[in-house]
Amino acid sequence: MYARLRKRSTIDDWKTVGNLHVEPAFCEFVEEELLPAIYFDTDDFWAGLENIIDNLTPLNRKLLGKRDELQLQIDQWHNERQSEEKGREDYIAFLKEIGYLQEEGAPFEISTKDVDPEIASVAGPQLVVPLSNARFALNAANARWGSLYDALYGSDVIAESDGLQRGNSYNPKRGDAVIGYAAQFLDRALPLTNASHSDVTKYRVETVWRKAECIATLNDGSEARLRNSWQFIAYSEREAKRSLLFRNNGLHIEIQIDPKHPVGRVAAANVSDIILEAAVTTIQDCEDSVAAVDASDKVNVYRNWLELMQGTLQAYFSKDGKLQHRGLNPDRKFTGRDGSVVTLPGRSLMLVRNVGHLMTTNAVIDRNGDEIFEGILDAVITTACALCDIRSENSLSNSREGSIYIVKPKMHGPQEVQFTVALLARVEDMFGLEPNTIKVGVMDEERRTTINLKECIRVVRKRLAFINTGFLDRTGDEIHTSMHAGPMLPKEKIKQQPWLDAYEDWNVDTGICCGLPGRAQIGKGMWPMPDELKEMVHSKAAHPAAGANCAWVPSPTAATLHAMHYHDIDVSKRQNEIADRSPAKLADILTPPLADPADLTPEIIQAELDNNVQGILGYVVRWIDQGIGCSKVPDINDVGLMEDRATLRISSQHIANWLLHGVCTEDQVRETFCRMASVVDGQNADDPSYTRMGRNFDESIAFRAACDLVFKGCNQPSGYTEPLLHAYRVQQKNTLNKLTLSPV
Repeated sequence: MYARLRKRSTIDDWKTVGNLHVEPAFCEFVEEELLPAIYFDTDDFWAGLENIIDNLTPLNRKLLGKRDELQLQIDQWHNERQSEEKGREDYIAFLKEIGYLQEEGAPFEISTKDVDPEIASVAGPQLVVPLSNARFALNAANARWGSLYDALYGSDVIAESDGLQRGNSYNPKRGDAVIGYAAQFLDRALPLTNASHSDVTKYRVETVWRKAECIATLNDGSEARLRNSWQFIAYSEREAKRSLLFRNNGLHIEIQIDPKHPVGRVAAANVSDIILEAAVTTIQDCEDSVAAVDASDKVNVYRNWLELMQGTLQAYFSKDGKLQHRGLNPDRKFTGRDGSVVTLPGRSLMLVRNVGHLMTTNAVIDRNGDEIFEGILDAVITTACALCDIRSENSLSNSREGSIYIVKPKMHGPQEVQFTVALLARVEDMFGLEPNTIKVGVMDEERRTTINLKECIRVVRKRLAFINTGFLDRTGDEIHTSMHAGPMLPKEKIKQQPWLDAYEDWNVDTGICCGLPGRAQIGKGMWPMPDELKEMVHSKAAHPAAGANCAWVPSPTAATLHAMHYHDIDVSKRQNEIADRSPAKLADILTPPLADPADLTPEIIQAELDNNVQGILGYVVRWIDQGIGCSKVPDINDVGLMEDRATLRISSQHIANWLLHGVCTEDQVRETFCRMASVVDGQNADDPSYTRMGRNFDESIAFRAACDLVFKGCNQPSGYTEPLLHAYRVQQKNTLNKLTLSPV
């Protein structure tokens, strides 16, 4: 029920502070929520923000201009050599000449201090979650611990055949398969002397020489101990319930014993569950997975981060007709082997991903009447929110080392990384923080960063906490950077080209060379199919085997399953082995994935167009119409894929490349868009909030946005989708909210 209509605010309603104009909702959040929470003076805040904006905005603009200048030179180079043999040596020389590729300096190692062990020394899964959704943010933060039984029972890791179906109620036969699978995992992670965990009928704790020991009774009456007794570290007991805590490769495993539990009552040794330390770290995302296009959207994102840092974030939602509640989990307490209290974090260590250098926000207008750069505002506000945590005012603490972790995406080369360092130094000065309190995660997802990664790390060596590879954005940037070199291979074949393996290895090689092991994370990218977890378990062990001490997963369940890989593989040992190999070759990285036009048959072309266009529409329609920045979107074969702006960047740039080189025609692409719109409409037919595109393409803002991403793709800065998405989302919000409704 609604009582009245309210007009949207105009700039006349905005607050003027110094030379800044501040949007009312954002101003209210800052002055009534944020600043009181951190005990910071209002005038000092606005003056500090204005000073940072005045000093760094010109440099931000200059860096963006340099991107355009370099891209123009690369385009011209390719256009002038269309009929010539394309050798790598002359291309590398050209990139050095224009300053795109820089000379490497002397060897060095990073010197980051006060890094939490979850980043410095513990290898494990990493979640990335949209910070705009409080429920998802809490689920991710609480995914530090996950039930292996639940993850196995509820996923396709255990096949649904021969009576093992999930069904609507507990299936004991499937439960037995889960217990058997988990026992095999325990045999690998916590091996017993000459026995299997599947043979255990009882676990007990016994004091031997003033230290507690874990002893297992087997089904033949004999006893077995851990092969490595030091793996047992603590326990807890409450009435008939008992928990046994173990550690392997830095990660914890908890065996829960409860003879009254529905599973424990019938399971061998009364084991009711096995709890794995899973999402050791979580990236709370302000960037690719959110659709924050104006001040009100940003306030929602910032408020969630503030409340996470205060430990107060709550979420209420309805599930199966019942009201559900989420809050942050408390720490977990055990009794150590020597009788001391052992306390383990109940939550992931949280990093926050700011936006890159490109976009602006209408939350604040500068002295020249321009929107300020969103990345500058993100740095100031997310740091301010985190003051609640590092001042130890929050019992549900995040960083126990007093650090703030900001992941910075979409930086192009060392100069842009240096800009981030300068920005964070000014933010620290604004809030009176010690230098290098703010740690930085450098996302290696743009080609100019990849080939200059060592020098990027050098400029941030006192702050670096994280590097990773992001195949999706990296592919989008590869297509855009080499747009004029020729037509690209179909997307699936792009993944099979030498540049990709070279890129992945180059990142790890460089990270190890620069001393990241033991100080910072080396990460790998996302598993994109959240329902295909059997395949993930089969294949994602490749990430820790490649020397990555974290890798992205799409859900808490996936994090629990992926954690098994870090028990099977000692990443620290693997990094030591990798340190001796020959490094990846720069020439391979700089070889674009070009197709032979003769191999692109009409059937291949149309199939690729169908696949790309369906994916574009499926993602964009939710982004524009519903403001959903990341979701599981069915592909053309109805397989759910995690989609965000990075996947959109690839698909839109790929079609733009084929249009540029005459592989397909504009009419052909338009016909594909119209036909695939009907497919996407059908896939969303059960969504009551979905607006069909097929009724009138001219009136569908989402449809027009999707088309523009392709037909204007060559002219988008670095091939990014944000400028068009933001513009069309604002248009859609204005259309829906010329008059907004205020609830009673």
